[in-house]
Amino acid sequence: SGGSGTAPLPEEDCMKLNPSFLGIALSSLLAVDLWASKRLGVCAGEGSAWGSARPLMKVIEVSGHGVPWLLGTIYGLCQSDNSAAREVLLNLLFALLLDLVLVAVVKGLVRRRRPTHNKMDMFFTLSVDKYSFPSGHATRAALVCRFVLRHLVLAVPLRVLVVLWALVVSLSRVMLGRHNMTDVLCGLVLGYALYGVVECCWLSPLSAPALFALW
Repeated sequence: SGGSGTAPLPEEDCMKLNPSFLGIALSSLLAVDLWASKRLGVCAGEGSAWGSARPLMKVIEVSGHGVPWLLGTIYGLCQSDNSAAREVLLNLLFALLLDLVLVAVVKGLVRRRRPTHNKMDMFFTLSVDKYSFPSGHATRAALVCRFVLRHLVLAVPLRVLVVLWALVVSLSRVMLGRHNMTDVLCGLVLGYALYGVVECCWLSPLSAPALFALW
């Protein structure tokens, strides 16, 4: 109590006063991500810069939603009488379900909130869907894009349209204010990689005879 010097700071306090380069880089990236995402959210509300394009963006949003893809795939399975087509559709259904589970798990772990300028007025936000990272639309778009290009014989213009669809669906998530840019970019990478898992676990009459017996 009688000394004139100042007691040295504990080591953990010194660490807080001297953040690591990685911490500074991540904080800067997050700040840029939030700023750019807000600037690109030009359709987030009817009064936004491109508010008149909001209905079109919402149609694009529906085209990448999981419910239409699941229902369409199940309907195709029920109507198909071709064994090769049933194999492709069954694996597409497996890929879509795997995508839903993986995105739900990651969202539940990360728990990143959606952007503050988000106007979620299309679908009910249930369970993990209130979280933002990663974008389920982006993962699904990348997964379906790779799947379609790999297993459907399409002319070059149609293949280009499939790729453009995946990119536009992903971009619409930021324009509508549903997600930040990193949510979409990581979603695209995750969906692209997830297709590799589907290929490794490809379901066939030899590997999963019980499943094919149901159809």
